[in-house]
Amino acid sequence: MKRTAMVMTTALLSITAWARTQAYGQAAPQTAPATPPAGQTTAAQPAAPTASAAKRPPQAKTQPELDAYNAVAALKDPAALEKGGEDFAIKFPDSELRKLLYQAAMRTYQAANNGERTEAVGRKVLSMDGDDPEALVIVAEVISERTRDSDLDKDQRYDEAQKMAQKATQTVETDVVFNAGTPQEKIDAYKSLLRSNAYSVMGTIDFKKDNFVGAQDNLQKSIDAYPAQPDPVVVLRLAISLDKQTKYPDALKVANRAVELTPEGSQLGTLARQERNRLQQLTGGTAPPSTQPQAQPPKN
Repeated sequence: MKRTAMVMTTALLSITAWARTQAYGQAAPQTAPATPPAGQTTAAQPAAPTASAAKRPPQAKTQPELDAYNAVAALKDPAALEKGGEDFAIKFPDSELRKLLYQAAMRTYQAANNGERTEAVGRKVLSMDGDDPEALVIVAEVISERTRDSDLDKDQRYDEAQKMAQKATQTVETDVVFNAGTPQEKIDAYKSLLRSNAYSVMGTIDFKKDNFVGAQDNLQKSIDAYPAQPDPVVVLRLAISLDKQTKYPDALKVANRAVELTPEGSQLGTLARQERNRLQQLTGGTAPPSTQPQAQPPKN
């Protein structure tokens, strides 16, 4: 989802920028968040994860290792970045910086909408750190969106993605660390976004399995976890989940929100308006008043 790229790319690029500038064996200097890719917006931007008592930042052991890392990290093409990471891992099989390169490749593939390679490289990250909440969320998200009813292994893939997403809601509290002095609100925003996307994955799986009660619960948790910028896909799926349970007035309220969040004429916007129109016919055009203030829709 774009919100994932919106904040997590910033954090990852900040880590990469830090690793390029640190002297091996020494603490990293503070770095400002990187500018997100064109077309993306940022909510509350967290500082890059660095050291804590539990987890310290990756470090190069030698200058040649650091130089080799810098050369690969500068690559922009995702395939070249992945290949460079593999070559780096062969040359420096014990390097702590290998994970950073695979993370960078994973994020670059995701930005290019290459789900197959995003999942494959994300699994490489998880092979090095099975608790990494970002990789857990991203791989689970790809699985949940790419798995089809006709897939013979759909149940196994859904189960795996569900477990990954659930694990991410736990490791986000223990395996993401920040620069000393990072404002608490930025730390909370970053963790909330990860948590929101994890619940979105679980809700998507429930939705695709026609478990609309479970989908309602998890999709609502996703929205509640990061209310500042609700994902319009999540909002629309929540509306449909309520519709499928014949909770038409509540569904209309959520469908109206989906319409507010989507541009008219877009594919998602068209679907949102179709759902709203259907629910208006079923309810006579009324919806219960919202009990919570509505968040502003995303600007992009």
